[in-house]
This record gives sequence, C-alpha cells and structure tokens, in this order.
Amino acid sequence: MPGVTVRDGETIDEALRRFRNVCRSAKIQESYKRAQTYEKPSEKRRRKIKENEKKRARKSRKSG
Repeated sequence: MPGVTVRDGETIDEALRRFRNVCRSAKIQESYKRAQTYEKPSEKRRRKIKENEKKRARKSRKSG
C-alpha cells in the first residue's frame, strides 16, 4: 500500500496530490477495476501484448 508523509510546510492538498500520483503510478485503481469483472485468458494476453507494445514505443521515443 503506497503511503505519503506530509513534509514540513506542505499543505494537505499538496500531499494528497502526491498520494494520488503515487497511487496512479502503482496502478491501484486500474487493478481494482480489472478485478471487478472477469477477463478471459485470451483478452488478458491481448491486453498484455498491447501494454508491452506501448512500453516499447515509449522507450524508443525516449532513447531517440
């Protein structure tokens, strides 16, 4: 479970924004939504392939 400690001089709103970013990067909401419905193995495979293609494309754009 991600957590955020409030820094000195930081408002609650800023800490909440950081917490949301941490949760987004941990993909908590995404995995929760995925667990709510059944996903066929073929759909799961297709989704993972698509995610890997996106990652590869992002990496190639970053590297040049």
